[in-house]
Amino acid sequence: MDNPYRPHWLRPLAIVAAMAEIAQKCRIPAVYRPLFAANIGPMSTAADMLKPLPGVIEPRWSPGTEVLPPDSYVIDCADYAMGESDLSPESPLARRMNRTFDEVGLVWLGNTGLTDLQTMRQFGKLVVKNEMRYQGGANPRDNLEANVYEVGAPLTAWLHYHHEMAYISHSTRMLGFLGHKAVAGKGATYVSDNLQATDVILQTEFGQKLKELGLCYHRNLTDRESFRDQPPIGVYNHWQKSMLTDDPDEAVKVAEGRGLEVEWGKDRLLKTRYYISAFEYFPLLDRNVLYSSVADDAMWFDTWPNVMHLPYDERPLALTFGDGSEMTRDEKQLFVDIYDRFGIPVDWDVGDVVIVCNYRFAHGRPGIHLEPGEERELGVLIGDAYQRVGDLDGKW
Repeated sequence: MDNPYRPHWLRPLAIVAAMAEIAQKCRIPAVYRPLFAANIGPMSTAADMLKPLPGVIEPRWSPGTEVLPPDSYVIDCADYAMGESDLSPESPLARRMNRTFDEVGLVWLGNTGLTDLQTMRQFGKLVVKNEMRYQGGANPRDNLEANVYEVGAPLTAWLHYHHEMAYISHSTRMLGFLGHKAVAGKGATYVSDNLQATDVILQTEFGQKLKELGLCYHRNLTDRESFRDQPPIGVYNHWQKSMLTDDPDEAVKVAEGRGLEVEWGKDRLLKTRYYISAFEYFPLLDRNVLYSSVADDAMWFDTWPNVMHLPYDERPLALTFGDGSEMTRDEKQLFVDIYDRFGIPVDWDVGDVVIVCNYRFAHGRPGIHLEPGEERELGVLIGDAYQRVGDLDGKW
């Protein structure tokens, strides 16, 4: 079957050379320039070469209307001292943060004056009271500092809207972002109002198909030993890092304990499959909400260095319906468009603290291209884990 996403592989040398020059001008790191050049099909002009690859779907990242009133979730911390007394769970700021989170599911502390990552974390913990400790099965993040994780994705890649850890049986209720380093007007995070997205998608034929068939998350994890003397081309995550063990038998036990079906492929490639509803029951509102997106499909890697050059059927992730059938391009476009419709930009300043309910909001961002001397870095808090139940009958 013809794959509209599969890159062309025959390139005139002149085009490859031209794309390498463009990659350099676009400040793509040198190690990725050959891949960037090799990932472009035959084109006639330099202008053509800068167009997106055929079939690639990028979110618009440009909400047309105000999705939620900013004063419903933004707290101007210029009204607070941001000292030790404000870190008390009974302080006016703490009470306001928790009331806002309960009512909206989104809290944005601005004008904090904070610069220290651990102090930002303490304010985030006024809502994210129970932090998750990584266990095998998830894609773990490296630490920026104690109990503060990195985003875990290259800046240049756009990140489709997604719900954190939807691809295993243990997900998280909430997460927090800490604005450690920021560039004015560049590097916004976007959150999407998932309650509105749920209502809209259920009105479509695609949404009813998601409801009926559910989903299967396909994840292929490479073996670290197989890449010991090789560059990490094609690598997203090694199973040793994801499962937190070097023992293959233990890795299988960990994966199965997270609700995954497991088989081994060539070169100790660990293949996992997870079958679950595309929706999740949200106890606070006593209703099922959308809890899936194209972020768990191969298209997650469309701008991801080391992986974007691979054909779709060779990438580490895939998302199908629960019966194994594939989504059409139009269905994936609709999936992206619905989240896009309800996107809210978070334009970062140093010291901003944002808490997001993982049921009520999806999150993502465009690719970020920094100039020399610019820095953009977020710390991440992961809330307590819970056991996914999928959707419940009668809760639509």
